[in-house]
Amino acid sequence: MRRADPRLTSTDDREIAVGTDGSETAAQAVATAAEIARRYGARVTLLSAFSEPGAAWTAPRTRRSGASAPPPACARLREVLARAREDLTAQGIDCGVLVDEGDPADVLVRLAEECDADLLVIGNRGMQRRVLGSVPNTVSHRAPCSVMVVKTT
Repeated sequence: MRRADPRLTSTDDREIAVGTDGSETAAQAVATAAEIARRYGARVTLLSAFSEPGAAWTAPRTRRSGASAPPPACARLREVLARAREDLTAQGIDCGVLVDEGDPADVLVRLAEECDADLLVIGNRGMQRRVLGSVPNTVSHRAPCSVMVVKTT
């Protein structure tokens, strides 16, 4: 007799990752991830990338930590992620944050694997610092889980 996959029967283990950089496209992806999380009782992990060598990342529950003040772009990203996390928490959604330095597509794929995501939600426009469409294209081909590309344009 085959056993049921516990990921399909237990709401405690459902993980939705969502890529965000603070753009309107990413905000729509976060909203979609939140809707799915509410429907299925899943946890949401906000994923993001930065590309400022030597930058210290100081947001809670992130992979990177440091004592120095972050550069302006990192400070803006930290604010975006904190605000998104607060909004999701206010909606009753368990929410975490993972951030790493590097190419946005590579970082999203790597962090989705780290958080053992069942689903990775991204917008259909590329994250900042990339050519339009290249992040969604790369992520959809390399992600370790199902990918939902939210049409925002």
